[in-house]
Parts: sequence; structure tokens; C-alpha cells
Amino acid sequence: MNLSNFLDKIRKTVAWQAARQRRRVRSLRWARTCQPATRPIIVVGCSRAGTTLVYKLLSESDEIGSLQRETHDWWSELHPPAEKNWDTHALDAADARPADRDAASRYFQVWTGRSRWVDKNNQNGLCVPYLHALFPDAVFVYVKRSPGDNLNSLIEGWKKPDEFATWSQALPATVRVENGTLDRWCFFLAAGWRDYLDAPVEVVSAFQYDAMNRAILDARARVPAGQWVEVFYEDLLREPAAAIGRVYEACGLRVDETTRARCLAAFDVPYNAFSDIRLDKWRDGRNRDKIERVLPRVAEVAARMGYR
Repeated sequence: MNLSNFLDKIRKTVAWQAARQRRRVRSLRWARTCQPATRPIIVVGCSRAGTTLVYKLLSESDEIGSLQRETHDWWSELHPPAEKNWDTHALDAADARPADRDAASRYFQVWTGRSRWVDKNNQNGLCVPYLHALFPDAVFVYVKRSPGDNLNSLIEGWKKPDEFATWSQALPATVRVENGTLDRWCFFLAAGWRDYLDAPVEVVSAFQYDAMNRAILDARARVPAGQWVEVFYEDLLREPAAAIGRVYEACGLRVDETTRARCLAAFDVPYNAFSDIRLDKWRDGRNRDKIERVLPRVAEVAARMGYR
């Protein structure tokens, strides 16, 4: 090991120990105050709709905390899918326990140092009633994406089980999607998922797109209008600066030039994208025929979302 590598290793070790000590101090402080989270921001939307991009953009704010990672594993420890017989990832207000509120408040404050934070994972869109019951002042940011492009990305995602099916190892079912070539369930469980265990991948993707967006739209009425923000993924691509400004303002966050520049830079290094970022790319892609077959299945929910 040369001197440069040795010194770099020392710096990383010191930084890791310092971060660990900060978390220990925050944990002790929280135990004394039990301070609940304050107006957390929760990003929801269908998998592959652009929720990660919006999460990353909000994480650039200096006013809130962010784990800079998804939290589905952590939330699932509070309410394992097995508790509901693996029927769904959905949680409602009746599932909200004071202990859950304390656990989430403590966890995010210890790791981020902030009582206000942003969170995102694939299943949260099915849990809006639960999350709103836990945090009545939470702000929900709903990311919408056109059915063609979202379905295309879901289909591609189903071919990457090591990335999107890590949670489903213990799933008590035999998955034979796409004639058995896809044997691990990806993304999330919505009620009725067992009816699609041996369906074509485009049919499964249409089911997931419809179920997730329908659940979010149905839950919208429960949340005060001032705590509900909607953003079209397409607007982020067409007018990124304006769309970022609208989302930040709706969340009660300032966006100065430095923050805006950091946000815009995120578009140059797309996170978890399967191909170049552009609109309507499904039309010239390999899944076009599949998508055209199932678009009627999602037409109603797409119209509710604002797509005509």
C-alpha cells in the first residue's frame, strides 16, 4: 500500500468513527427529548416513474435531512409483509402505531441530524393513509409519469431482479412471469398480485402501474391540499429549473442559485436510468408492441393522473 492510499484509508476511518459518534450523541439527545419529526417530505409514485430523481433533487436542500438511500427494508421491519399474509405492501391508518412514529422520528433524526427530512421508497405510495396518520403534517410529493414510458421502464426493471426483487426472497409463491423466464417478483405487492404470477411481463407492469397510481389518487382526499404536491416527470425534463422551483416552493423550501445548480447537475448524472433520459422513448424501443397491447388497461387511471 502506498502512502497516498494509506492516508486515504486513515481519513475514511476517522470520518466513519466521527459519523458514528455523532449518531450516538443524537440518539442520546433524542431519548431525552423524543422530538417527533416535523413536516417530513415523503415522495410517492409508481416504481420507475422518476421518484428517485425527485428524491435526489429534494435531498439537495440544506434545510432538510436525507439518508440518500431508499428505506423499504427499514419500513418493512416495522410491518413485515408476512403480517398481512403477503397480500400487499399497503398500510392504512389503522396500522399506524405511536411506536412507529417514535421509531421513524428517532431513526431519521439520528442518521440525518434533522427533525425534517425527505424519504422515498417503492412501497410508500401504497401507504399514504398510514404515513399521514403517523405524521399529520407530512408533505406528500406525488411524481407522475406517462403510461408508455413508465410501463417501458417497469418491463425493463423486471429483467433486473438483483436490483428490484431483493426484498422478495421469502415470497411464498412460485413466480412464472413471461413464460417462467422471470421468476422473482419485482418492485411491490399490490392487492391481487397473485392473479399475475404467470402473466406476460407487460400485463404485470400494467397491473402495477394502475394499482399504485390508483392507490395514491384515492388517498389524495385524506391529505390537506397544502400538504399535497404533484409533479409530472415530463415537466422535469422539459423545464427542469421551473419544475424544481415549483416543487421546492410547494414544500416550503428555499431554492437559491447554489441549490438550483446542484439540482440541475443531477440531470447530467442520471441515477438508476436504463437508457438516455428523454420523452416518449418507448415508441422507438423494443417493448413498443407489448406496451400498445396493455395501454387500454391503464387508460382510466392515466386520465385521472392528467394524461389524455
